Amino acid sequence: MDHVDFILGQWRQERPDLDVRAMGVIGRVGHLYFAYMKPMEQTFARFGLNAAKFDVLATLRRAGAPHCLSAGALMKATMVASGTMTNRIDRLEADGLVSRSTNPEDSRSFLIALTDKGFALIDEVVEAHVATQASLLEGLTDDEISQLTNLLSKALKVAQKP
Repeated sequence: MDHVDFILGQWRQERPDLDVRAMGVIGRVGHLYFAYMKPMEQTFARFGLNAAKFDVLATLRRAGAPHCLSAGALMKATMVASGTMTNRIDRLEADGLVSRSTNPEDSRSFLIALTDKGFALIDEVVEAHVATQASLLEGLTDDEISQLTNLLSKALKVAQKP
């Protein structure tokens, strides 16, 4: 029995007319998010990063050579607002991890690129991050991980329907 079971039991006691199964799933997904984020944030912190900085660096790294995207493409890939992205880029630029240059195709926009220092750092951090994530799933079998992946993917698609 976990904390969500306790809450569901209270609702079933007080409002037996309600079907609280969805509350159980969503409550557990929320608790799981926080349980997973804590060790991942600790991994990022070992390298002087947080999840937001990691997200930008990882997005640029996985974009492939030349590891450069427009600020707009970065916002779209990371799903953050313009002001938030500008703040993240400013911090990463101050740390020497990214560079900003005028976009030759549109002088009103900028291109953000990994510096050599940023490239080396994200390659090191992503290895530690993948290891941290793998350790968080150690109690699950390969089949359970596959089932969980499929169910979460399906639930996400359902939740994102227009």
